[in-house]
Order: sequence, then C-alpha cells, then structure tokens
Amino acid sequence: MGQITIQCRLIASSETRQHLWTLMAECNTPLVNEIIAQIKQHPDFESWKEKGSAPASAFDKLADSLRSDPRFKSHPQRLVASAGRVVNSMFESWLAIQKGNFARLKGKQRWLAMLKSDEELVEYSGCDLVQIRNHAAQILESIANSVPSQTSNPTQKKSTQKKGSRKKSNQKYNNIPKTLYKLYDSTDDVMAQAAIIYLLKNGSRVSDCEEDPEKFTQKYRKTELQVERLQKQIDANMPKGRDLTGKVWEETLEIATLTAPQNGDEAKEWQNTLLRRPKNTPYPIFYRNKEDLRWSEIEIKGKARRRGKNHNAPKKQLCVTLSGFGGHVLKVSCDRRQLHWFKRFLEDQQTKKNSDGQCSSSLFTLRSAQLLWHEQKGNGNSWDVHHLHLHCTVETPRWTAEGTEKIRQAERQEVAKRIESLNQKEALSPSQQKYLQRLDSQLKGLDYPFDRPSRPLYTPQPDIIAAVSMGLQYPATLIIMNSSTQEVLATRTIRELLGSNYGLLLRRRRQQQKNAHQRHKAQKRSASDQFGESNLGEYLDRLIAKEIVAIAKVHKAQSVVIPKLARIREILNCEVMSRAEQRCPGSVEIQKRYAKEYRTKIHRWSYSRLISNIQVQAKKVGILLEEAEQSFQGTQEEKAKELAIAAYQSRKVK
Repeated sequence: MGQITIQCRLIASSETRQHLWTLMAECNTPLVNEIIAQIKQHPDFESWKEKGSAPASAFDKLADSLRSDPRFKSHPQRLVASAGRVVNSMFESWLAIQKGNFARLKGKQRWLAMLKSDEELVEYSGCDLVQIRNHAAQILESIANSVPSQTSNPTQKKSTQKKGSRKKSNQKYNNIPKTLYKLYDSTDDVMAQAAIIYLLKNGSRVSDCEEDPEKFTQKYRKTELQVERLQKQIDANMPKGRDLTGKVWEETLEIATLTAPQNGDEAKEWQNTLLRRPKNTPYPIFYRNKEDLRWSEIEIKGKARRRGKNHNAPKKQLCVTLSGFGGHVLKVSCDRRQLHWFKRFLEDQQTKKNSDGQCSSSLFTLRSAQLLWHEQKGNGNSWDVHHLHLHCTVETPRWTAEGTEKIRQAERQEVAKRIESLNQKEALSPSQQKYLQRLDSQLKGLDYPFDRPSRPLYTPQPDIIAAVSMGLQYPATLIIMNSSTQEVLATRTIRELLGSNYGLLLRRRRQQQKNAHQRHKAQKRSASDQFGESNLGEYLDRLIAKEIVAIAKVHKAQSVVIPKLARIREILNCEVMSRAEQRCPGSVEIQKRYAKEYRTKIHRWSYSRLISNIQVQAKKVGILLEEAEQSFQGTQEEKAKELAIAAYQSRKVK
C-alpha cells in the first residue's frame, strides 16, 4: 500500500500557539520522558532487547498507569495515548538495531571461545599441525564438491576475467565460513573441530607458513575489543528524553567543573552531554483516529486577486480543529502541490456528515497525523519563534475510485471474516457483543460510495523487471530487462538518471569532503563535530527514485529489484580494491593508500535512504519491490542484469 506524508504549517493567534506550546512542552514532553525512564525498568526489557521488538500494549498500559501520578492527573486523554505511541515508535527502531547488535555479539563471543593458536590446536586435538592441515584440506575439498560450479558470464570480457580472478576466488569462498560453523556444531570429533578452527582463522584456506605468535595475539585482542565495543553499544545509545529546561546540561556542567571524573567512561559521558545539541522543541502529538481532526472552510473578507478567476468571488481558507486542545481553529498553510490532499480530507468528512454517519471512516484518505513544532532560530517566546506544523499520512490508492474499490473489497472481506468468527462462538461477552455491533455498522458503512475521480489501475507485464545496481562511484544504475528472453530493453546510468541535475551530485561530493575535513579538525580539538548538512543528498535520492520508477512505469515493469543492504559494504570494498589493483598493480601498500584516498574523495551515499525513496515512489504506482544479492564483479550494468536474473529465478523457486 503506497503511503506518503504531506505537511502544512498551521497559522493561529499568539494565544492559541502559547496554549498548544504549554500543553506539549509542560504536559506531554515530561510524560514521554517519564515513560522512557520507566520502560527501561520493565521486567521484560532485556528479553525485548534480545528479541528486537516489544508489544505496543506495554507502552499504552504504562502511559495509562501514569494517569494516577499527581503530575499527570490533569492531562487530556489524547496526550496520554499519544505519549505511549511516541515512545513505542522510538523503541521500535532502537530495539531492531539492538537485535542485530545482540546477534553480532553472540557471534563474536562464540568465535572468541573457539579461537586458538596453532600450538593450542595441537594440544587440543592431540595431533601434529601437518595432520590438522591435511584434515582441513579434506574438509575444503568436500565442501567444494558439494557446491556446483558457477558458469561464467559470456558477456564478460577476457581482460575483465583476468583482472577479476582474485575477486572470483573471494566470491567462491564467501559462503564457506557459514558451512564451517554448521559443521563445527554438528560434529563431536576433536580433530575435525581443530581443522575447522584452523580454516576459520586462516580465511578458509590451508596455509603453508608458520603462524606468527604476535599476529595471533593481535587477532585475538582485536576480537576481544570488538566484543567490548558491541557490549558498550548495547548498553549505551538508549533513547533519552528531551530536556527543554536545560537543567541536565547545567547540572552536568556544574559536576564537571567541581569534581574530577572517576574514569574515562564517565568523562566521555560528561563530554557527550555537554557537546550534544539539545532539542528545543517538545515531542509531537500522534493522532491515529481520523476523526480527531475536524476540517472546515471559512471565507476571507475582501476581494481575492486570483489570476484567471472572478476577482469578486470570495476566497476560502481551509482550517482544522484538533481534538483535545480546547476547540482552537488553526488555518492550514501549504503548497499548491499538496492542497488537493487537504481538500480531500474535508470532502471525506462532508461525505460522512451528509450520510448521517452511515459511511465508514475506514475509507478516508487520511490515515494518521502528527502535530509538531519545527525548530527555528530567533529570540523571543518559543511559541513565536518555532513554527507549528501538521504532518499527515495518506494512502495514494485511495485518491482514485478504482483504488478505493480495491481497498473496500479487501476491508469488506476482513470484516466479514471477523464477524463470522464471532458468530461461531456459543456465548459472547458484553464487550464482544459491542465489538460485533461495531463490525456490523462498519460492514454497512463500507457499502456507502465515495465520489472520487476515475483513473485506470497500473497493469504491469510479468516478464518485465527493472533492476537497480548500487556502487561507490555510481550510486544507482538501472536496466529494464525482459526476464523470459533476458533481453535488456533500456539502460540508464546515474548521469542519465539525473540529467541536467547531475551537477548537484558533484556539488554534494565536494560538500561532504569539506564537512569531513571540518569534522576531523573539530575532533582533534575535542569540540562539537555535529555540523549541519543541507538536504541535498535527500533531494538527489528523490530525483533518482522518481526517474527510476518513471522509466519502469513506461516499460510496464512488474517489479523493481534492489540489492540486499546486508552485503553492500562487501560490494563497496570489493569495488575499491578492484580499482586499486587496476591503478596500482604490484604493490599492496600503494594499493591500500590509493584505496584510502579514493574513499575520501568519492561520495558516501545513504543507500538505505535511496531504497526507501524508491520504495515510496514504486508503491505510489503499484510496482512491487524485490531484493536480490548483488555480485562482486563486472560493470554496474552487468550487476544490474544479474540482479534481474536472480529475482526471476527466485520467483520460479517460490
């Protein structure tokens, strides 16, 4: 389902803005801070960290329980419900990150427990090193025989194959460590375990050289440091509340001035608190109920000067009233490109009003909203300096009659299933009976029509696939391919995708180099290194994503294939090292120096942000998004073609 977020600025009198600021800064933000502090003390918090998610009901229950607190007893119910949702959204992303950290920590701890030197392996297995190497070679041979050899790409040049031979061998051994770990867990043979450890620490190869004790000690210590670093990442970086009063900063400054830190960690914590840029705006208010926002229009006195229209016609101003804020009317100020969405919200509300409440609000275009303050610079009262905004999430298929009908049919089936499951029960509780009545009224409301424009739905061709390969120098390369014939229908490089806006990419690279240099100098002075950057990178991502989806739409592509981000770092490292080998053959030290300089010069792209923009644009049209593993060799066009072939083959398997 394609969802986008539109925003507008809300205009109101100074008294209204002061009232909203007081509620959000003095009521809602302290409540959110208290929920954050108490959620860390929850008995299931450690299991949530390991699991990577937490039930939303836990945050709602904690928010409701705080209503008995004298500090929050007079808070409106809208603020209490919103506070639980705000904390839930914060911890949802944080817990997902912690799940990955826990998995990496377990892997590193497991490897640290397995890691042994050659002398320790000889003592552990009771065999000499030659026997261990021979057994390791046998294990490698058995793994190689069990994996079918990959056919080479006929379109690849011979020169490319020679230069990429080292990368081919790396790709061949890429999945061997996973197999070795599985073998280690499945065997009890001490000799086999020693051979597997020997292979893992030597990069899945049998070495004829004697082990250097100093290098092994360095490798062991490196793994220990990785474990310590991951443990610190799990314990630290926990969501913190917003201190709008500045008391925490003042207390930390006073402590740092009068006392000495007990250790380096405490000094680092003081430094982070003092150098961290504080948030000067309160937490937003979440609205999940579409009818909590009441839309209206008022006439503006005076003649409207609109080109091409009747000058004497009265001009109307769109307004909104938010539940829980005393009925204050706020004027909507937005761009013309988004005005039609806000007018649609008013039309949906009027449709339900004209039907005497018979139609269902589940077919409304508006899905959720956030009321928040955008931080601005200036002197004066906070409610006069900062701007009040409203962010609304909408579903693009609901704009047309065809998209609304498709959603209506799906929701009707879902409601009918719930009603059928309740009717099958012998006895219903009073709450279940009320719920059944609501479902019946909702089912009747889904049959009420909404007057919406007609637009044919997107009808793709199943064999047409759009694939996007990503690299360090070329952030995105697009090909359109017919998967049944493997014919490439169109190819677009990053220069062709951006067109006249390609100069913005070069400007973004220069901007990042400058910021990186300033950040390096600030870190040497132990000063604040949080330099603000423009939104040029995000703007470029939107331009690229929009052009990719537009080309895919022209060719009637069924899906857009993107590379898996889990391997993007390996892909980029292979690209840099391949370029270093071509430019500086022979000397390894010169290759490393060249690779380091090349990384500083080239653009560091946010691939996850680019993929999210592609996903948003694709969902608007109705194009699917698929993932596949990108290869390490070949040109960007060849990598994109292999992505399309891999996605097509995975469809066959499914």
